[in-house]
Amino acid sequence: MEEQELADVAGRLYALPFDEFVAARTAAAKAAAAESNRQLSQAIKALPKPSAAAWTVNMLAHHDPDAVRQLRDLGQTMQGAQAALDAAALRELSRERRKLLTEAVSAARLAAEQQGRPVSAPVAAEVEETLRAATADAAAAAAVQSGMLLRVLNADGVDRVDLEGAVAVPSALGHVPEPPKPTARKAAGPKPPARTRPETQAQSKRRPAAGPDKPRLQAVNRTPRPPSPSLLEKAEAALAEAEAAASAAVAEAEAREDAVNEAAEEFARLTADISETRQRLRTLEESLDAVRKERETAAAEAKQHARSAEKSRRTAVLAKERVLRLRNTPD
Repeated sequence: MEEQELADVAGRLYALPFDEFVAARTAAAKAAAAESNRQLSQAIKALPKPSAAAWTVNMLAHHDPDAVRQLRDLGQTMQGAQAALDAAALRELSRERRKLLTEAVSAARLAAEQQGRPVSAPVAAEVEETLRAATADAAAAAAVQSGMLLRVLNADGVDRVDLEGAVAVPSALGHVPEPPKPTARKAAGPKPPARTRPETQAQSKRRPAAGPDKPRLQAVNRTPRPPSPSLLEKAEAALAEAEAAASAAVAEAEAREDAVNEAAEEFARLTADISETRQRLRTLEESLDAVRKERETAAAEAKQHARSAEKSRRTAVLAKERVLRLRNTPD
């Protein structure tokens, strides 16, 4: 079995509406078995159904890939700024990330709703957490872009994002570039002298030797080392990272608070609905008891009237027979 075959099938399955996944997976596995590809059939059967949040992220990747691409590019820029210890750039990029995350979550909710599944506040918070991880790690960004995500991703800003069991077909992610290595910022200083072609032995003999007022070490061409970051630059970079982490924490706390408020409102609404339903049920039960009693009374009255009718019918029959006898009897 080729991994590309499985990746193609998985790509189609994970682009489907949430409630159609299982039936489509079964149909795809049967189709592969019918073509005598039992290995592919078993692999398709083993594809897990994604969580609601992962499915919502997949809908964003399939229906609005530009939003995911913008987050990925922004993440690469942020990683470069962090490696360069550029505090000012990190602050500006953190603000840009908050804006893009808000837009991307809205786009993901819209894509999910267009596929027939509304997104609750807790699920939207998990979607934002996953998209934030895509800006912190290149591998996480590739996982989100694949459209085959299975679970929520988390990033702490320090360790690489754990992708174990996060993508349906991990081999489909391909090569993920390594994060940029830390480099010192450029500083003004003497340019290294241009390299010259190696001198011939004759030219070396003709070149005058360094005089006593010019030490031999100064006569040797040397490339100056780039200056190490100063303590101030390191402190500014650390401050920028702390501010970015604080902003992310505040945004996450606000999202969680919104989710709590929305859940509380939903709880209150459902509680009111339950109370109303219970009251209606009690009213219906009282109405049912009243109707039951009316039915029993009507049944008893109907039985009584039926007996009376039968008695009247027999009386009428007897009266008729008496009339006939009297008519046939001579005076």
